[in-house]
Amino acid sequence: MVVIRIFSCIFLLLSVPALSAQLLLTVTNQHGEVIPNAVAALVPTQATDFTAVPPAIMDQRDNMFVPGVLAIRVNTLVRFPNSDDVRHHVYSFSPAKKFELRLYHGMTAEPVLFDQPGTVVLGCNIHDSMVAYIYVVETNFFAQSDQQGNIQLNAPAGEYQLQMYHPQMREDFPESRIVLGDSTKQQVIVLNNLSPPTATEPTDEFSDLF
Repeated sequence: MVVIRIFSCIFLLLSVPALSAQLLLTVTNQHGEVIPNAVAALVPTQATDFTAVPPAIMDQRDNMFVPGVLAIRVNTLVRFPNSDDVRHHVYSFSPAKKFELRLYHGMTAEPVLFDQPGTVVLGCNIHDSMVAYIYVVETNFFAQSDQQGNIQLNAPAGEYQLQMYHPQMREDFPESRIVLGDSTKQQVIVLNNLSPPTATEPTDEFSDLF
């Protein structure tokens, strides 16, 4: 009977989840202006297995990628449906993922597996104005800033490396160590030397041909 009680206590200790912490970030530029569509990722010091990852979708509507910024975990399958009436030719030359989806529309394109971390820049071989960014991270804990530049991340207490991504960033975010306890941590993240935003108006020179 004593042995049973001992094993029961051990089971209860093992089943208790790690303390959850909350990180609240506000992302700005060097002028104090808030930055939407920035991606923050908390990468744990210990490697994580990403064998079971839900799929993601990046659509194409009105000659634009939707969403224009997508954050995913390593080993995520991404589908690229084309909801436009014209065909698109999706490609990437980025080292993290080089691929090509030749002229198609609807759901006919095969999903693409993003199995390496890094930044993937997408384009359309028919419409030069179509540009999108996929940020592949090695963690379960990531989120994207809203229109007020705010990001909320929930993760177990512990030590992490904070990674930041944004399409206008000219250089990698410097290494930043964050230790989370069992309470809420607030921090302002300043992204310096952002490049000017690019025009997003579509130029549909070839739409009449497809």
